[in-house]
Amino acid sequence: MHDIRLIREKPEEFDAKMRLRKLSDVSSKILTLDEIRRTKIQAAENALAERNAANKQIGDAKANNNEAEFNKLRSIISKKKIEISLLEDEAKIQDKLLTEYLMQLPNSPMTDVPVGENEEDNVEINRWGKEPEFEFETKEHFELSATIKTMDFETARNLSGSRFVILSGSLARLHRALAQFMLDTHVEKHALTEMNTPVLVRDEAMIGTGQLPKFSEDSYKTTDGRWLIPTSEVTLTNTVANNIIREEDLPLRMTAHSLCFRSEAGSAGRDTSGMLRQHQFEKVEMVSIVHPEQSMDELNRMTKCAENILESLHLPFRTVVLCTGDMGASARRTHDIEVWLPGQNKYREISSCSMCGDYQARRMNARFKPIQSKKLEFVHTLNGSGLAVGRCLIAVLENGQLLDGSVKLPDILVPYLSGRSKLNSNGDLE
Repeated sequence: MHDIRLIREKPEEFDAKMRLRKLSDVSSKILTLDEIRRTKIQAAENALAERNAANKQIGDAKANNNEAEFNKLRSIISKKKIEISLLEDEAKIQDKLLTEYLMQLPNSPMTDVPVGENEEDNVEINRWGKEPEFEFETKEHFELSATIKTMDFETARNLSGSRFVILSGSLARLHRALAQFMLDTHVEKHALTEMNTPVLVRDEAMIGTGQLPKFSEDSYKTTDGRWLIPTSEVTLTNTVANNIIREEDLPLRMTAHSLCFRSEAGSAGRDTSGMLRQHQFEKVEMVSIVHPEQSMDELNRMTKCAENILESLHLPFRTVVLCTGDMGASARRTHDIEVWLPGQNKYREISSCSMCGDYQARRMNARFKPIQSKKLEFVHTLNGSGLAVGRCLIAVLENGQLLDGSVKLPDILVPYLSGRSKLNSNGDLE
């Protein structure tokens, strides 16, 4: 959420940032609601002062047996009490309207974020690895002989509908090994604290990270009013909601492996083949809670943590800065990491690392106490995939494919697979 004081002070600057998000004349509505709210609050305070003054005078009137003055003051006090109550209720209504409007607005992009309409306007900032060359026509992950028996879309469709998959045998183990490798790397090499958090959350948690109120159609809601998390960013970030953290305890760096659920609203017809875009998937998430002065350095650090996973797996990738038209609503700046998929002959997103500034912290009321100041400040929050496990599995399969449909696996996974380094054409580890 945005700081109303900054909007009051620099409405033109705020509108310029919102225009980058394809919104126009936003400040005028905000300032109108704010002015009405402040007018009601001031009127209530004036009425309270008048009632307090009458309260002081009524004692004198009673002591002097001035019945006329006493009755007059008593009437004033009674009317002011009603007036104050009405004004406070009206102020609360305006405050609610203002908060609801601010809650639906996206974050302000940083000044160095490229201006653009869509993914075509994103700017590449890093590229690693060489795209493998094959002496045969490459296949997509679901077409390989090694996966035909262990990647079952038909049974999953019978159970749950489209965009689900059942992995079995060696492929299920490889998927688990990837998640374990990611967690171990983040904990042991990148010094993140491993967490295990719920996959069901209340409205407040989804509001805190920005999934609600505007993007409710992107997630699944249960019959008892809770939500299935679209990512463990929601739970990890909200661990500091309504908290006051000591400055010396920052930064907080967390990671979690969890199931994630997304309705994929608006993605009809996109990536319908294979397991690239699923309603249920697994992801290893990274979240950082930092001092405002450290947030950009932390974004670069988090991006490097995600890139390091791909480097260790020897998977070619490129990193791009998302333009204003392609960036998520809660982010001020986002680095997307795209892994090379030979079966599609293109780079596809496998991680998105975002710096959100104080946008989520204001929604969650997450603050810290500076060492040299008594004034509390909002923390800055960051989140990033480290990585999407299913998409990483796809990349491992497609980049390691051999002529007979078997797959050479990355060396770093061998210890997680009891010394095996290959999926043979029957789908067995060897």
